[in-house]
Amino acid sequence: MHINGVKIEDTFAEAFGMWGSRLIVTGDDLGWARTAAEAATGFATSIIGCGCEAGTNDLAPGELTPDGRPGVAALVFTTSRKNMEAQLLQRVGQAVMTSATSACYDGLAAEEKVKVGGKLRYFGDGFQRSKLLDGRRLWRVPVMDGEFVVEESFGVVQAVGGGNFFMMADSLTAALAAAQAAVAAMRAVPGAIMPFPGGVVRSGSKVSSRYKGQHVSSNTPYCPTLRGQEDSALREGENAVLEIVVDGLSEAAVAEAMRAGIAAACLPGVTRISAGNYGGSLGRFHFALRELVGT
Repeated sequence: MHINGVKIEDTFAEAFGMWGSRLIVTGDDLGWARTAAEAATGFATSIIGCGCEAGTNDLAPGELTPDGRPGVAALVFTTSRKNMEAQLLQRVGQAVMTSATSACYDGLAAEEKVKVGGKLRYFGDGFQRSKLLDGRRLWRVPVMDGEFVVEESFGVVQAVGGGNFFMMADSLTAALAAAQAAVAAMRAVPGAIMPFPGGVVRSGSKVSSRYKGQHVSSNTPYCPTLRGQEDSALREGENAVLEIVVDGLSEAAVAEAMRAGIAAACLPGVTRISAGNYGGSLGRFHFALRELVGT
């Protein structure tokens, strides 16, 4: 199968189960809302070393914020419900509460909850106050620009992490153009994020290493500078590879983001689109590339 002359490999991306949460972060204007949301989702590229994976979304079309102010969605993904509570406490407390004019609300209608505002309220030193808004318990914590409003608890749902695809190109310029086009298309999909810087991964990894205690290492078969020194997965004329990883609040969100990204990445200079998998042994979610773009 080819799209615009770019070969779509007959392979699949292997993804795994995670827990996801969605925060609605508001501010006096969209700039301050985005500042707080981006701070809260910083240093969250990979659960390998960051504790969670996170990123931002614009609100869904027509979605209103609880306080009527401009808002941004922040999505956080962890390996367990317990880890989610710890991550949200740290990120909301250290990044959202500290950001001027911010407020933070639950963005999921989920049965399972983790307590966030119910613990951060103690920062108010006894002067915090609770209120109910449409059945939602909020805490008003005094801060130096007024009050920080935060929801008592936040919903968590079973989610999907690790959807991915690789773009092989004849030059770094072509690979970057394809990656940027893919990320732009994928960001329009609600409920999905690309957690790496700019949505793009340059340092893809494999689950092995020649060093004791090192469990992951550079994906050397896809490193063009190692062609001739290592068994290479690259073909003649393929001189750069970039990867995009996607997490989603549902399997459908990951599939749609991958579909949109692959279609957008088929630009001049790109030779192949492939994906990373471990033969099905890592995760139960398998996204067949040709099925995605053929629908």
